[in-house]
Order: sequence, then structure tokens, then C-alpha cells
Amino acid sequence: MHAPSTPVVVLPGEFPVFEAFGDRAVFHLTGGQTGGRYTLFSSETAPGCGPPPHWHDREDEWFLVLEGKADFFKDGAWSEVPAGTAVFAPRGSVHAFRNAGDTPLKQIIHTSPSGFEVFFERCAEAFHREGGPDMGRITKIAAEHGIHFA
Repeated sequence: MHAPSTPVVVLPGEFPVFEAFGDRAVFHLTGGQTGGRYTLFSSETAPGCGPPPHWHDREDEWFLVLEGKADFFKDGAWSEVPAGTAVFAPRGSVHAFRNAGDTPLKQIIHTSPSGFEVFFERCAEAFHREGGPDMGRITKIAAEHGIHFA
């Protein structure tokens, strides 16, 4: 992938949107737009939902909690954090988040390098199959993208 040599502007309504793991993810900038450098997305997570503890072989990931109550998993334990909290999960670290409140949890999330958007799109397709997702298939998709569940 070639890095852009001029600014990239993506207007509202042009963002891909995918739903999986109880999350609605809006991908504001993807690898195709950043030359593979990073992915920027906003996430809205339903109460009680979020991904299971996992780690990434390829991506660093960072979060900014905009609204709601979040629990983050780090060092083997869950901790509640308020809106305004920033979290960095370096590649290889076991982490997760979940909505600890009764209203939607809204976050801005970045991954670097890019590629997470491809994983999430593939999972969204699996989650929307008749009969729901086959978690064995989700685990296989994750492994193909260097993501592993703890």
C-alpha cells in the first residue's frame, strides 16, 4: 500500500459500518486511505457487550471513552473507567473492554498498522448469518488476522 501524499478527506455517509460482538463500528479511516498506517473507527457497544479478552500479534490499539461506563481488562482483571479515559493496548497484551452501564458505550478506537477493519467486516458477515455466528469460525477468522482469544 502506498501512503497518501495529500490529505485524505472522508465525508459523513462515506464510512463503512459493520456490526459484530455487540458493537456497531463506523470506520472513518481505513488502511486503503492511510497507506496501511492505521485505522480509525468509532464504536458503539450495547450494555453488557464487548469482545472477550484477546491479544493482537500485529496491531497496537488505543481507545478514547467518549460516553458511558466501560470496564477494561488488563493484567488479568477488569477495572471500571469513566468517560474521558484513554487506554493503550500494545500488540501482544491481553486486553478487552465491555459496556458496564445501561446506556450505549461510545468510543473512538485506533489500530496501527491498519487491517482491523478487514477482520471486523469478516466477523460482521459471520455474525449476520442465519442462526447466528459460529464461534469456531470467528476464532478461525481472528487467527488469520493475528488476533487470539485468551
